[in-house]
Amino acid sequence: MKKLIALFAVSAVASTSAVAAVAISGTASVSYDDNGSAASATSYDADLSFVGTTGGTTVTLGMDVDAGPTMTGATMATTIGPVTVSADMFNEASIGTGSGGNLREGTAAEDTGVSISLDAPIGDATVGVDNSGNVTISGTWSGMTLSHTAKSGGDTTTAAGSIAGMDISVTNKAGATTWSLGTTVSGVALTLASSQKVTASFGLAGNTMTVTATPTRASAASVASSTAVRGTRAVTAQAAFSSVAISRSLTSGATLAATYSTLDDSLTLKASVAF
Repeated sequence: MKKLIALFAVSAVASTSAVAAVAISGTASVSYDDNGSAASATSYDADLSFVGTTGGTTVTLGMDVDAGPTMTGATMATTIGPVTVSADMFNEASIGTGSGGNLREGTAAEDTGVSISLDAPIGDATVGVDNSGNVTISGTWSGMTLSHTAKSGGDTTTAAGSIAGMDISVTNKAGATTWSLGTTVSGVALTLASSQKVTASFGLAGNTMTVTATPTRASAASVASSTAVRGTRAVTAQAAFSSVAISRSLTSGATLAATYSTLDDSLTLKASVAF
């Protein structure tokens, strides 16, 4: 009997240890949108994330609770010395429903698979190579983090850091460059992007107020699909618009936000919580 009790005790300890290595987080929200001159509408969203960790191995599962529920992701990553092995085990539903989305669903072979990468430190830099043949050199010098990836589809170079109190991020992908600048002036957090989008966020009587100016969006023709490349839907032109959002954390643990947009003269009220 004593051996049986000891066996149950060991099993209980093992189960507790396994549960302690699983982290559960999620978000939920409820929104009301008056939609300007159109009919008003309410919507809701809830998502969960499960992350299990043991040693250097991590398994991540995502779930969209309000849509079924349905799985949104399943990955496993582990390290073997300097080698990192990552497995994507979920065939995502990636077809777009709006302008600019994918024209066709990806196959399981495109959405899932295993990638293997090797990272080796050389001086102040790290050189990595993966099973696709992409070679990446990255490192941080004088507060700036630089990374360059050489690949057949077009090299990618990124630089990010803080200089004289200004956050700077620059990305060049296959010859196209995008950038963003962020700084704080008199308590106002300002962000300017290469797309000409400007955002200002600041505290106001216990609330957080964010003002955003979004530039005009040009139209783009659709790209046909093939067996190797997913096409894209046409992007419709959109006039420039501005939005003002005021949010406040409530004692209940939720956050209440009100957003007004000049795009359709609409007001949206949203209550959300993250845990």
